[in-house]
Amino acid sequence: MKKLGFALGAGGSRGVAHVGFLQAMEEAGIRPDYVSGCSMGAIIGACYCAGASPADMKSVVIDLKLADIAAVNISPVRRNGLMRMTKARKLMVDLIGEKSFDELRIPFVCVATDLIKGKLVVMSKGNVIDAALASGSIPGAFTPAQFGGHSMLVDGAILERVPTREVKNLGAEAIVAVDVLGNLVVEKEVQGNIVDTLLRCMDIMDTRATQKKRQSRRYVDLWLEPDLGSMDQYAVKDLSFAYYKGYELGISKAEEIKRIYRDGSV
Repeated sequence: MKKLGFALGAGGSRGVAHVGFLQAMEEAGIRPDYVSGCSMGAIIGACYCAGASPADMKSVVIDLKLADIAAVNISPVRRNGLMRMTKARKLMVDLIGEKSFDELRIPFVCVATDLIKGKLVVMSKGNVIDAALASGSIPGAFTPAQFGGHSMLVDGAILERVPTREVKNLGAEAIVAVDVLGNLVVEKEVQGNIVDTLLRCMDIMDTRATQKKRQSRRYVDLWLEPDLGSMDQYAVKDLSFAYYKGYELGISKAEEIKRIYRDGSV
């Protein structure tokens, strides 16, 4: 039997689909040996690997509003982001407590982008909540994070939306990637503000990079994309919809996933 790894991709509010997917995996008796995550996938992955059940996570996220997770940045020192994730951090602490990576029940890594060095940072040591939030610090929207000697970390999706190589490096032999963003390069009205323009640029760049990765299927045995339609990843709404789409996907693919890690066939 192969060691199973889940790579949970970035996706903002669409990332709630990861919770539904993990619930389906739990019901099917499938438990990964390793998990990697980026942005919302990092936040969900960190909580899951720390011991929070999908049901626990669902009860927290399903009715969230933006005001529940972000606070306006009023710092006179660090104003390079509109909001801070202090409220999101408290929610995570209430759910899993303060934990370091070496205290997790399932080995886990997450990724962020170092704005100064222009490189991907793989985080596997230190406080797991701080690492996960650094992975989800959308540039412009949130203040860049400080973590592990890096002074300006932002969303890992800039360089690696679905961290498949990283979960392989943990030891995974059969890898299932869950990309909740899919192909977002479709026509979209861009509002007349800097942040919206920046976010649209990010979407286009990382979608093109991820398309190439999906086509090559390097490090991946099964690439999954829940059918979330035109759901806006930056709008904190329709979270129940995302959850159930992730759940439906997991239920439909459970037997296929079992075959992958049990005998290597797809």
